[in-house]
Amino acid sequence: MPTERFQFASSEGHPLAAALDTPDGPVAAYALFAHCFTCGKDVLAARRISAALAAKGIAVLRFDFTGLGGSGGEFANSTFSSNVADLVLAADHLRKTRMAPAILIGHSLGGAAILAAAGKIPDAKAVVTLEAPSDPAHVTHFFKDRIEDIRAQGKVEVQLAGRPFHIKREFLDDIAEQKLMEQVGKLHKALLVMHSPTDDTVGIENATRIFLAAKHPKSFISLQGIDHLISQRSDSTYVADVIAAWAERYIEPVAPEAATASEEAPRQVVVRETRNSKFQQTVAVGPHRMLADEPKAAGGEDTGPGPYDFLLAGLGACTSMTMRMYADLKKLPMDRVTVTLRHSKIYAKDCEECETRDGKLDQIDRVIGIEGELDADQRKRLMEIADKCPVHRTLTSEIRIVTKAAE
Repeated sequence: MPTERFQFASSEGHPLAAALDTPDGPVAAYALFAHCFTCGKDVLAARRISAALAAKGIAVLRFDFTGLGGSGGEFANSTFSSNVADLVLAADHLRKTRMAPAILIGHSLGGAAILAAAGKIPDAKAVVTLEAPSDPAHVTHFFKDRIEDIRAQGKVEVQLAGRPFHIKREFLDDIAEQKLMEQVGKLHKALLVMHSPTDDTVGIENATRIFLAAKHPKSFISLQGIDHLISQRSDSTYVADVIAAWAERYIEPVAPEAATASEEAPRQVVVRETRNSKFQQTVAVGPHRMLADEPKAAGGEDTGPGPYDFLLAGLGACTSMTMRMYADLKKLPMDRVTVTLRHSKIYAKDCEECETRDGKLDQIDRVIGIEGELDADQRKRLMEIADKCPVHRTLTSEIRIVTKAAE
């Protein structure tokens, strides 16, 4: 599954590092994933669950909160409310660039943040919490022996998961003001609560409170034997399987891109860098997703066809389709067409029929194999039809390419 990496601006104006895991094929829905406290978008649970969902056709956006991973800003200046605001901005980014997320997923404190943000993301239909606390203030138990110091000094360094972080008084004040269960009661979205009864970081009683506060439709899945960080790959796959199956009832599949002018209008093609390697690109054509790259000899990773490969594929497909339409129309006994193409550069002086006389020019060699009980005249006519395919005509006619900067 391809992963696109990019940035978008936080509520405070600094860049947030994001990753969008997309399916190899059509996208059934988009989801937004919020990671656990002090973790990051690339923590195993977030990365593996997102990849497993992408394998099932659900594209997932995950990003680093302020001061974490590749995001800018200082962690000390972030609060639960600022994280919620950034989740809303992430949903806005998806809405503007692809499609608004239909599914919201939050792990640990990210689950609490997702619950708080859900009411501000109207397009979302389904919400999932994984090992989430019912009160954001639950995170203070990680540094409970320093709370008085934080309130007295305003800012204190604490150890969280073996790493130093600065916590400010403003963070404590912000989480103390949250009334999360009231928001859950007004969710008006399908809710799936997933929690391990043996979670020793966020107790199962938190799941009980969330579930009881929510109105139907709501569901609970026990993650028996799964640790708080969902660190086993098999557990991540199980979680993704359950989410995909459960959410299917509540979301509408992404419809193929409709033609705007008429049924014959061409679909928009969007090519975007993944930044996973030097040349790798995602190619989106309506509901279809592909990778483009360069061969290793040209500095790429050979994870997909190159630009000229796509050009030849377009001509080959158009050639075969045009011949098939003609054969069916004329009821010719043509069983199968195979088109083999190769692109090269030749010296203009070696082409007697070409107008260009100096330098080099492009040459496409096209070899067409026709199977079936056809006579010589039928084969000759089919070869003539091959030159009439629309892509062939485009490539051999004057082409005007208009380039402008995106607004």
